[in-house]
Amino acid sequence: MSTENYVVPNLPSVRARSRRATSTSDVEEIELGSVAQAHSADSESVDASEADALIERDSVDKPQPTSFIHCVSAWKSRLFGKQPPRSRTIHLTPNSDERAFGKFPANRVRNQKYNPFTFLPVVLFEQFKYFFNLYFLIVALSQFVPALQIGFFFTYMAPLAFVVMVSVSKEAWDDFKRYRRDKEANQERYDVLTTHGVVCKPSSDICVGDLVFVRSNQRVPADMVLLRTTEKSGASFIRTDQMDGETDWKLRHAVGSCQKFGSDQELVQIDAMLYAEAPRKEIYEFIGTFTRNDVAGHEVEALTLENTLWSSTVIASGTIVGLVVYTGSETRSVMNASAPATKFGKIDLEINRLSKVLVVMTLGLALLLVGLKGFHGSWFVTLFRFMLLLSSIIPISLRVNLDMGKTVESVFVMRDQSIPGTVVRTSTIPEELGRIEYLFTDKTGTLTRNEMEFMKLHVGAVLFTSSQLTELRTAVHGAALCRLGDSGGSVSVIAEENALVYDAVKAIALCHNVTPALEDGVHIYQAASPDEVALVKFAESVGMTLIARDLHTITLKAPGGASDDFVIFDVLNIFPFTSASKRMGIVVRDRFTQEITFYMKGADAVMSDMVQYNEWLEEECGNMAREGLRTLVFAKRRLSEDEYVSFAGRYAAARASIAHRDVNVAAVVASLERDLILIGVTGVEDRLQQDVKESLEILRSAGIKTWMLTGDKVETATCIAVSARLVGKDQQIFHFAASSRAEAVHQLNVFGTKRNTCLVIDGHSLQICLDHMAKDFAQTACRAPTVVCCRCSPTQKADIVRLIHHHTQKETCGVGDGGNDVGMILAANVGIGLVGKEGKQAALAADFSIEQFSYLTRLLLWHGRNSYKRSARLSQFVIHRGMIISVIQAVFSALFYFSTTAIYTGWLMVGYTTVYTMAPVFSLILDEDVNENLVFRYPELYRELQLGRALSMKTFCFWMFKSVYQGGTIMLLAMVMFEDAFINIVSITFTALILAELFNVGFEVHKWHWVIVVSELTALLLYVSSLFVLRSYFDITFVLTWTFVWKVLVITAVSCLPIYLAELLQRRLAPPSYTKVMEE
Repeated sequence: MSTENYVVPNLPSVRARSRRATSTSDVEEIELGSVAQAHSADSESVDASEADALIERDSVDKPQPTSFIHCVSAWKSRLFGKQPPRSRTIHLTPNSDERAFGKFPANRVRNQKYNPFTFLPVVLFEQFKYFFNLYFLIVALSQFVPALQIGFFFTYMAPLAFVVMVSVSKEAWDDFKRYRRDKEANQERYDVLTTHGVVCKPSSDICVGDLVFVRSNQRVPADMVLLRTTEKSGASFIRTDQMDGETDWKLRHAVGSCQKFGSDQELVQIDAMLYAEAPRKEIYEFIGTFTRNDVAGHEVEALTLENTLWSSTVIASGTIVGLVVYTGSETRSVMNASAPATKFGKIDLEINRLSKVLVVMTLGLALLLVGLKGFHGSWFVTLFRFMLLLSSIIPISLRVNLDMGKTVESVFVMRDQSIPGTVVRTSTIPEELGRIEYLFTDKTGTLTRNEMEFMKLHVGAVLFTSSQLTELRTAVHGAALCRLGDSGGSVSVIAEENALVYDAVKAIALCHNVTPALEDGVHIYQAASPDEVALVKFAESVGMTLIARDLHTITLKAPGGASDDFVIFDVLNIFPFTSASKRMGIVVRDRFTQEITFYMKGADAVMSDMVQYNEWLEEECGNMAREGLRTLVFAKRRLSEDEYVSFAGRYAAARASIAHRDVNVAAVVASLERDLILIGVTGVEDRLQQDVKESLEILRSAGIKTWMLTGDKVETATCIAVSARLVGKDQQIFHFAASSRAEAVHQLNVFGTKRNTCLVIDGHSLQICLDHMAKDFAQTACRAPTVVCCRCSPTQKADIVRLIHHHTQKETCGVGDGGNDVGMILAANVGIGLVGKEGKQAALAADFSIEQFSYLTRLLLWHGRNSYKRSARLSQFVIHRGMIISVIQAVFSALFYFSTTAIYTGWLMVGYTTVYTMAPVFSLILDEDVNENLVFRYPELYRELQLGRALSMKTFCFWMFKSVYQGGTIMLLAMVMFEDAFINIVSITFTALILAELFNVGFEVHKWHWVIVVSELTALLLYVSSLFVLRSYFDITFVLTWTFVWKVLVITAVSCLPIYLAELLQRRLAPPSYTKVMEE
């Protein structure tokens, strides 16, 4: 059994040992005693300080301050309530309702980023910490100074206010939705058992020491120890998909002595205490004890992971009563959670850097104009006015255009019928999809369907496949009849092959953690691992059916017998699978023969050293692994009654120990794991999701390195990596396993000498590398074509993503479908969640959610390309639009005696960035530089995007040259060609400027869209119409002359055609990669 009971003859000695072992942990003792009755008898005798004394600090356990610093630290902890997590001993004594208020974190769920006092300051800080917005704010505020006023105040403030209001409103709405979700979780009601009966409490009021009822399909509100369950077997299933990402149900066992009670009310009438270790992040480990003080000899039971119910898991069967041991921030789910952060795209950071360059250019140009005019008088006011005149160099409308463009791109993604169900939840980073270099993906439910299927069984020298079930059924049936004596022979005359097959199927039917259940009248199996279910179903298909199971027995239907002919086995011990042991064992007693047998299954790397010598194990396991199958080796050992009694005593003592429990238990179990008889090897296949292989190959061709981060074991992850073609056929696999820093250094050095080799590393080894040699590990691992990290905790997933991004400065993408993937998704530059069997927690936390992994290729290669290219072109065009008008202003000021008068004022400036050019420029987001089919035919095109050349210092300098040339040409040619019409200089230059910008848009288009054509023609018509409306700016008599028309056209042609011809020549001499593909 998983929970062992034994009697301790001398409790004080045990408690003394416990105190010595935990003295450094500062054990919390929660006395659930007679405080309630004392309080009711004499309310004055128990005040708040005495209520707080319910948590008693043992003076033996508590280290005394030895210096002034220790005293200050102690008082600081007392004043601010921030104490390090510590272990605790919870006392259950009769007639107690009091709980430990104030000493442990409140059990309140809080995912909000802000509160009413911090919302506005934090959001505004997030907006204005970027130089781009801060500069616009300073420019807008300067218009409140009369000496610095230039043009309309609305021109400077409106776009900035619009962008900030949109961002603030979005953040407010998102945080309000988080508040509603938190409120719903905190107000969920639970029944709590007290001496006065059952009371109902909201989840937020639950405290350490409460006895809480949790019903089927109800969320566990805090970390608890399972005391009782309504299931007769004494065990309940839980769903842990929001904790570890696994959809399979897990079996949790009630405390044995509590499960025996006749009613739940007896729990508040016993004298017992529960010791729980200090809270920690590890979700697969727990150490505790449950001691009964009201029985002879003081009964002590060891508590392990199998007795726990972590917060956020869901009860799947029965109603349970749990004792709360950790609440709030000390629960496993909260300790493994990552705080959400506001994400900004790399293009935003690049534009932010370019804006600083533009400010330096503005300052430099203003200083040049002031210097030419002379530094006399109030020259600093003149300098500032010049800077305001030239502030269009950093266009205030860039932020508006870019945000609107990203929003439209997000709509395109969600309306794409090729990837139905895709949702964009973060519309600020769609362009990041086009620059991903590292893809971090979960395995279960992301790459695979989490559906296992039996494929092969190797017994002795014979290999059976899934197509030979009839032969296997016949062999099992024949062997069973012989063993029952129905064939007239004896066991000695049974065909050797049939006997081996029978033993193998029997081991498969017994060595597992599967429990049969009825769901809507259908017989189903529940287990922690889908491959266990697949193997039990295989055993059923060949005649050995699992009928029933509880903590103490396993009942099988005898193959070849009558329908009611059952074989019952007593379960004596179970040794569950762990990432460290990589194996699972069970000790059973056949009630009919009274034989005690120890069965074990596990990875071939571990089992090969435990079984007797054989010639085929290594070869056959290698064959199955190369086929992508998950292999398990089965073995057994027969035990005599004396051998088992000796083992049981040592095992119970080891499990009851607190210090070094894992080491003690492992040492005792190791005494059984010697000279095992090899039974057979099984191979099951985890079905991949649709088009996963093709998708991974496309991503590899696109230059995206894929890392698989999974909580599954090494063997399983390796098999999936091979079957999914994450590991190429010409690539080797290096298994990284280390138990110390020295071993990790050695392994890292060895792997560094490998070439074209994929790295497979387990969670323990990974943690050693992250703690002691993170930089060296990242540098070495990044050279591998593929990395597979196994047995990863949610925190490790997030840590590895952050490490690679920090080390490489490359864009990362996290893909997952379970709650355990949320940290990785939030840590990545782009988080993508799959809506699947493991719930929607990952999808809700992600920036993008998709319905299957294969959609990722279209999302990255097509939408990522378009979004990045369009955002880069739009940004540069808007900067160019502001730069060209600033150049015209600078030339105008220089020609007219360095005047600080604006050449374009009022509605001309407003119309220039809105009515006349906004629609044509913004319509560039509909342009496509490459045909959709070519993107998937030549995924190598994606590599060009990773270089970031669409928006770089090189392209920035080109657009700056273009702006200076066109602005200078327009102003100088206007002065030369209209030397007799200086009074109409605004009409001349502004008309040439609008025409030049419309031509520039046309030159940038790769594929004409009807919206682009309409926006160009509409803008032209609107400008022509405004010539007749804005009479204060334009002399219509002069504008309608033929001289004005042809000269303006000449100015426009001279400013545009040389640039266009130069670009055309460059494309011919050094064509980009996509033009080569299109020509082919």
